[in-house]
This record gives sequence, structure tokens and C-alpha cells, in this order.
Amino acid sequence: MEPLIQPSAPSGLTSRIPRRYAIVALYFLATVLCYIDRVSISVAIIPLARRFSYRAGAQGVILSAFFWGYFCTQLAGGWMADRFGGRRVLGAGVAVWSIATLLTPAAAAISFAVLFAIRVVLGLGEGVNFPAIHSLTARWMLATERARSLSLNFSGMYLGTVLALLASPAIIGAFGWSALFYISGALGLGWVVVWMLGAADRPEDSHRISASELRRITASRNAEPRAAAVPWAKIAREKAVWAIVLAHFSSNFGFNILLLWLPTYLHHSFAVTVARVGIYSIVPWIASFVAVNSGGWIADTMILRGFSVGATRKLMQSAAFAGGALPLLALPAARSPGAAIALITVSAAANGLGLAAYGVNHLDVGPTYAGVLMGISNTIAAIPGIIGVPVAGFIVQATGSFAAVFYLIAAVDVAGMIGYLAWASGERKL
Repeated sequence: MEPLIQPSAPSGLTSRIPRRYAIVALYFLATVLCYIDRVSISVAIIPLARRFSYRAGAQGVILSAFFWGYFCTQLAGGWMADRFGGRRVLGAGVAVWSIATLLTPAAAAISFAVLFAIRVVLGLGEGVNFPAIHSLTARWMLATERARSLSLNFSGMYLGTVLALLASPAIIGAFGWSALFYISGALGLGWVVVWMLGAADRPEDSHRISASELRRITASRNAEPRAAAVPWAKIAREKAVWAIVLAHFSSNFGFNILLLWLPTYLHHSFAVTVARVGIYSIVPWIASFVAVNSGGWIADTMILRGFSVGATRKLMQSAAFAGGALPLLALPAARSPGAAIALITVSAAANGLGLAAYGVNHLDVGPTYAGVLMGISNTIAAIPGIIGVPVAGFIVQATGSFAAVFYLIAAVDVAGMIGYLAWASGERKL
């Protein structure tokens, strides 16, 4: 295939850095910002709830509001990225969620309903992030680099979480909780400018790619440049797609509850102060950042050494769910914040290994429709955020304890592992 834009010969540093890695680095930063904007509320909700007298149930509603918007744009974002290209889709999404972030303090000052609405808008913007990135990856990355590149991107969730939890208490202490949203919103708009100037939908559209890299990518790519038509009925009948959906749902169920309730859990159960809650809360996500990137390299290496793609995905996912569930069964017995964080860290890090399994499996099963498939699985995986996060709040409000919440997460992990082992595949089906 002839490139639409003839690449120029790069020079200097750019001649040594493949252009596809620059694209990965940029969308990794988008995911970092995505989670900074998503997670800041988990710390800000403590002073915000005190200021506006929100009980645990109301806090859960605000924490979950994001997922209502997130649910709505996944599939549309994936379809648009596969059909028209991921550059503008991702850029528009980051712009929308960054503006919503900037408006959050003003919304809270107006009313509970307006705060809920602006968090929904933030979710609408963030909903296109992962489908657009999956679509870009299918067209930019070599098959032997997909697990590590997507694992790096997914690890942006944890780096963004760590940065938000680490910086939020200090910013709140120095400038007030509103400053969290002004700073992160401005960073997002700055990213949009860089992305729109430097990114491209496909290597064929890039002015900055070398001729040799372009040939290498297009020669090995198994995804069509554009998805002209989506085989919706075939997708709906394919068990391998539903394996991905189930694993994604189950993984997100525990991840979102721990992500958004961990600071409150530490504050509620062990009287950890707002000033110190961020320090405790970052430990699981630092470990997860390492585990997710390690998992991507392990998975790619296994495949290069002769393991089948299907066996690799199932092994990684089984380790994720088993390692994620077992520590949570012991968590209610923890008697100190250090012991609790140790157990949560093991659980969260193990859960992250699944991103080298179900998280990449869309590109194995249907690379041309990677954005659509991610849109489908991430739409259904948003339901735990809509339901599980507020339900956790009401369980705590009713029982005065997080124990039942942890047992519920473990049960969902086990169900996800059973379903994935039964239905998953590493072969191209679509």
C-alpha cells in the first residue's frame, strides 16, 4: 500500500526513536491524565463531603457519577476510531474531560445535581480514551509489541492514580480542594495541543515516520487501515468476545471500588488523616504499575518463545483473578493500615496482570475492530462503576464495615476466572 503522505527522512534523535513509540508515549500520557482527573475526587470527596454534609450514600453517588457518562461513549468512540481514525477521537475526548474537570468546583458550589452532571460529562469524555487507543494500537504497533505497548498504556491508570493520591493532599492543604481540578484540567488542555500537532491516525498519515519503519509496520499489520463495516451479528455470537467482556467486567468491579473507596476505607477503618491517606493509598498502585508493565513483557516473551496466544492469555488472566481474590478474603482481619495496605497491594498488583490477557485479547480476536471490541467490553465494564461503587457505599452505611464489600469483590473475581477459562481464545475470529 502506498502511504497517503510520503514520510520524510528523520534526523538526529528522531532517527533512533521509532515513531510508533512516540505515539505510544503520547497516548500513555493521556491515560495518566485520564486517571488523575478521575481519581482526584476520591481524596477531594473527604473535605467536599464535610463542606456540603454528604453522607456515605451521597458520596458513593458522586464517586459513581463519572461512570454514567463513561458508559455512554465507549462504543461510539470505538466505532468512530476504527472507521475514521483515533487521533481526533482521542483529542476530542481529552478536551471534553479537561473542561469538565475545570468546571467541577463551580458545579459543586451550585448544587449536588450540577456536581453530579459535570462528573457525568467528565465520563463522556473519558469514555473514548481506551477504545481510541486500542484502535490506534492495532494500526501502529507490531503484533509482537502489542502486549507491552498496551500494558504500558494501561499502567498509566496506576501512575495517574499515584500522582493524584500523592499530590492531592498537599494541594488541598496548600490551596484548597478546588485547585486539584484547575491544575489537572489545564494539564489536559495542554496535552490536546501537543497531540493534535504530533499524532496521526495511521503510520501512512504521519509526516514524521521513516520509510523503513512504515514498511515494517504495514508489512506485518493484520488490521485493515479502516473498518468499512462492522460485523455486529458475528461479534454478538462470538464466545471469545464474551470471555473478554466477562473478564473486563470482573476485573473492573474490584478495581473501581478499591480505586475510589480506598482513601475513605483507610480514614473510616483506621482513622488515617486526610494528610496521610494519600501516602498509604499510593502503595497498591505503584506496585500495580510495575506488575502491569512486567505482565506485558512476560506475555510477549511467552509468545515469542512458542507459547500459544490463547494459553498465554488464559495463564495470565488466571493468575490475575486468583491473586486478586485471595488477599481480599483475609482483609477484614487486618488490624492496622499497614497490614491492610499490604493485602490490598498484593490483590491490586495481581489483578493488573490481567491487562496482558483480556486487555490485549481484543487485538487477537478482531484487530480490525479493536476499537469497537474495546468499546463493547469497556461499556459493560463500566457497569460495576455505576452499580458497584455506590452499592459499596450503601453496604458500608448499612453494616458499618467494608468486610462484605471485599468478599463480594473476591466472588466476582472467581466467576470471571471460570468464564474466561471456558470461552477465551487467542485466534483471530473476526
